[in-house]
Amino acid sequence: MGKGRELGLQLRQWIATGSVSLDNPQALANRLIDALGAEEHLRGPVRDLATQPLLQRVLQLQGGPQRSAVAALSSHLAGIYAPGVLAELLDLLEASSGVAPPRPGFDASAAGSPAAAVPLPLGRLENLRPLGPGLALAAASAPVLFWAGGELEQWFFDPWGWSSGLVLVLALALIQALALGPLKALRRRWPLTLEASGDPHRAWCWITAPWIHAANGEALLNLGILVIVLGASPLPLSSLLLRYALVALATTAPAVLVARRARVLRQWDGASGPIAGLIALASTLSVLHWKAHPFVVGAVDIPAWVLLVVYGGLQLGWQLPRRDPRDTSIPLARLLSSPWCWGTLAGIAWALVTRAQELGRGLGWLG
Repeated sequence: MGKGRELGLQLRQWIATGSVSLDNPQALANRLIDALGAEEHLRGPVRDLATQPLLQRVLQLQGGPQRSAVAALSSHLAGIYAPGVLAELLDLLEASSGVAPPRPGFDASAAGSPAAAVPLPLGRLENLRPLGPGLALAAASAPVLFWAGGELEQWFFDPWGWSSGLVLVLALALIQALALGPLKALRRRWPLTLEASGDPHRAWCWITAPWIHAANGEALLNLGILVIVLGASPLPLSSLLLRYALVALATTAPAVLVARRARVLRQWDGASGPIAGLIALASTLSVLHWKAHPFVVGAVDIPAWVLLVVYGGLQLGWQLPRRDPRDTSIPLARLLSSPWCWGTLAGIAWALVTRAQELGRGLGWLG
């Protein structure tokens, strides 16, 4: 008998005798962890499952609604955990509820092989399904920011002569300051966590994550870099906010997919994705044009490659170490689960497309 099935039967007995309360998920999680014993690799996943609101529904409902809740919960777990861990969690779910959950086709014996630890490729289309509500909500919020930016610029910032980059920096700084003082809950609730990434009830975290930094050091660094790269931006505020939101989404989504497949225990927040994209774009164009593309700050010209090296070195120091002692992922997975990595790749790709378009126009291939 596997450990998952053993825990599930134990949980079913606790419910039958009334010795555990489903209204206290944290106490239930602690009790399951105590019963887990030496299976250290299951501690985090079991705690995650025990605190899922869907588990309470599974254990309280009967008939069709219970089967629907089991299917929804198993789909959520399949989008997060590796096959070996997923099999144990589904065994626990089946033994505790008496309902067999749908199981994806996989070879559980391969879960411990080196190939299974590599997060690429990102996975089949169904891996995107749990992220659907969050991705859709974040994408839909971008045009709203575009409209709001246009209105704010027309009524407030144009008469004051503020650049759009300065407005963005001040907005991020104000939110960070509020999170340090009267609104401390923002730093806990706004970042996107691994568990929240596929939870429809917390889909709004996909919108709020780029606007808050959980780490104050990273916040100060990103605000300083944004002043350098966007301080003199000629873009209208509406366009800048639209691009910021879309680039943040485009760099966070693949990072979350990798983390869910490789079970990287981390959260996503801040402006590192858009910043990395801007720096990589300017640096790659510098190489392709074979001339400097500096960022001008007052009387100082800062070459793009300097920012690429400095910012990249700091980000590597933050992204490669484990952020949670329960994290068993490999360094490559932790690197690929960072928006900074995907922002850098996106910036390089966009520079190559831009240069190809320039060459095409020069040769008369494009109008």
